[in-house]
Amino acid sequence: MKKTLFFLCLIGFLAVGTALAAINAPVKAHAFYCAEDGVMLDAKNSNVRVAPASLTKLLTACTALNYIDPDTVFTVGSERELVPAHSSLCLILKGHSLKLRDLLAGMLMASGNDAAYTVAVNTVREITGLSASDAECVKYFTDLMNKLAQTVGMCDSNFTNPDGSDSPDQYTTLSDLIKLSEYALTFPVLREIMAEHEKYVVFETGENITWTNSNKLLDPDSRYYSENAVGIKTGTTLNAGNCLIAAFRKNEKTYISIVMGCFTDNERYRLTLKLYHENT
Repeated sequence: MKKTLFFLCLIGFLAVGTALAAINAPVKAHAFYCAEDGVMLDAKNSNVRVAPASLTKLLTACTALNYIDPDTVFTVGSERELVPAHSSLCLILKGHSLKLRDLLAGMLMASGNDAAYTVAVNTVREITGLSASDAECVKYFTDLMNKLAQTVGMCDSNFTNPDGSDSPDQYTTLSDLIKLSEYALTFPVLREIMAEHEKYVVFETGENITWTNSNKLLDPDSRYYSENAVGIKTGTTLNAGNCLIAAFRKNEKTYISIVMGCFTDNERYRLTLKLYHENT
């Protein structure tokens, strides 16, 4: 009887574990799109909901630029404490003052979650004048993110934080990310940032730093380097896997590639380049 109960409990535990793993398992998906023609050239699971990881930061950047001039100076404050543990950081600290355009560089190139929260909170305080708490400002900002997402045609997405950390209610689709990527490329400041391999920045408070883009397609010393690559953003979380949105310019056309749910960093670049070479 005890053995029977043990095996029943074990089976139940394994079943629950399998179900939870299925819920959190990254979805393997890809899309390859020609912007000028408006044609999806290759796609798999492009309308399945996925965790957006740091690809979220594209929407964070676009939302801020809808309200704030890129030369506006923001000062890092207590919102730095909202950054989740084990985050990717661009190493800004409380008291540092930077132009928005430089914060966006730290957020998009080095994938700094610290920059994402500073952008979110300071944007809200700048446009509202409210003395709300940091958490309230983040909620206000994510509401703005969701409104903008709807405006650009992202019909099956929802965002609850500005950095892309895994959250049960934060999701998107590759079809929606194509629309977001096209929109992000309409901002000259973002096109410049997302295409840079390295950027040396001097803060308004005097500190300096060099950020290296996490996108290996832009690194001349990488085996994945592509001279036609022009951005856009990497992302990695447990629920999303290794992800990459990449843009290429070839023969006067812009191609947008998205891969999600890759098991390794290298796999996302191999798949991206495979899609690029097969479809251009």
